[in-house]
Amino acid sequence: MLTKLKKNNIQGIVFLTFYVEKDGSLTDIVVTRSLSKETDAEALRVMKSAPKWNPAIGTDGRPVKAKYHMTVNFSLS
Repeated sequence: MLTKLKKNNIQGIVFLTFYVEKDGSLTDIVVTRSLSKETDAEALRVMKSAPKWNPAIGTDGRPVKAKYHMTVNFSLS
């Protein structure tokens, strides 16, 4: 993949949205702004293999499901 990205000089940002569940797992990971098929696939792969996050805490002090937006930057050096 890296060779193709370098060859085509593909750099930029992939935008993702996802939910952090009460148990900290990531679900419903979706690319909301694409860069290329390869970078989108890599961003999804990394997020799907990420360890559990700390969940959001509601006003009652209990963990709650929360939606997040994240950018993944691809830069060639």
